[in-house]
Amino acid sequence: MPEWPGWEPIIIAASVMAVTLVLAVSLRLFAKRLTARAEDTRWAWDDLAARLLYDLALPLGLLGGAWLAANALPLHKGTMVATGRVLTAATVLVVSLALARLTAGIIASVALIRQGTAANVTIFTNISKVLVLGVGVLVMLQSLGVSITPLLGALGVGGLAVALALQDTLANLFAGVHVLASRTMEPGDYIRLSSGQEGYVVDINWRNTSIRTLSDNIEVIPNATFSKTILTNYHRPAQDMSLLLQASCAYDSDLDHVEKVVIEVGHEIMAEVEGGVKDAQPLVRFHTFDDSRIHFTVILRTVEFGDQFRIKHEFVKRLHRRFRLEGIEMPPPTRRVLLPGANTELPAGPRD
Repeated sequence: MPEWPGWEPIIIAASVMAVTLVLAVSLRLFAKRLTARAEDTRWAWDDLAARLLYDLALPLGLLGGAWLAANALPLHKGTMVATGRVLTAATVLVVSLALARLTAGIIASVALIRQGTAANVTIFTNISKVLVLGVGVLVMLQSLGVSITPLLGALGVGGLAVALALQDTLANLFAGVHVLASRTMEPGDYIRLSSGQEGYVVDINWRNTSIRTLSDNIEVIPNATFSKTILTNYHRPAQDMSLLLQASCAYDSDLDHVEKVVIEVGHEIMAEVEGGVKDAQPLVRFHTFDDSRIHFTVILRTVEFGDQFRIKHEFVKRLHRRFRLEGIEMPPPTRRVLLPGANTELPAGPRD
C-alpha cells in the first residue's frame, strides 16, 4: 500500500473539491438567471437549453470535482478503478435524468407548436422518459461491470408474464397512442361519446383520458373505451361550427319581412357578441306549417362549441325584442279539441 506523504494530497483534493463546488454553484446560479430570461422569450428551445444547463451544472461539477480529487490522492489502483466506475455510473444516471426531462420538454414543445395550445399530452412524455431512463440504467449497469445480456433475457421472459397480467393496462396504453397518432382528438378538443360523456379533452395519459365537462367537473375515461364507442369531435375538421336555432311566426306574417328582420338580428349577434364568427352570413330557412304557426331555422356560426350558449342567449333576447318592435307575432301552439257527443257542426252561414 502506498505511503501517504503527509497532508498535502488531502489538502489538494479538498481544494479541488472546493473550487469545483464554487464553479458548479456559480454555473447553476447563472443557469437559473438564464432560465428566467429565457421564459420571457417567445422561442421555446432556449428554455429547454437553459433548463438542461441548470439540471447538469451542479451534479456534473461535483462529480468532476470528485474525479479530480480522487486522482490527487494516492489511492490504490483497484480503489481508483472502483471509484472511476462509480463516478461514471453516477454521471450516466445524472445525464439520463436530464436527457429524459429534455426529451419530454421537446415533445411538449412540439405538441404546443402543432396544436397552438398549451396542451399536456403526458402519454408521449412518459413513454419518452421511460425509454431514456431505461437506456441510461442499462448503460450505468454496464459501466459498473454488470453484464446486461442475462438481464435482457430475463426481462424478455418476464415481459410475457407481465403482458398477460396487464392486458387491460396495455390495451389502454396502445389505444391512447393510436388516438394521438391518428389525431382523432387532441387536448383542447370538445368531444361527445355515444355513451353520453362529453367535454373538453384535458389530458391523454398512458391509461386514461381526462375531459372537463361544461359544469367544470373532470371525467376520467379509459383509453380502450374510444375503440368501442362512437366519438363526435366538435373541433374537427374545423373549430368553428354552425348553430341551428328554431323559431316560428304567425300565418299572417310577411315571411320576407320576417326573414329580413331575423337576418339583421343575426348580423348584430355575429358582430357584437363574443364567440360569433364576424364574417359569417346568417341564414333563415322556413320548413314547416304547424297548426297555428310557421316554423323556421336560423343558422349562425360560432367560434367553438362552448360559445353556442352565449350566442343562443343573446339571439333569443334580441329576436324577441325586435319581433315586438316590428309587430311580428309568435303565437303559442293552439289546437281544436272535439269531445265525444258534442255538437261538431259549424254554424250555418248566410244563404243567398
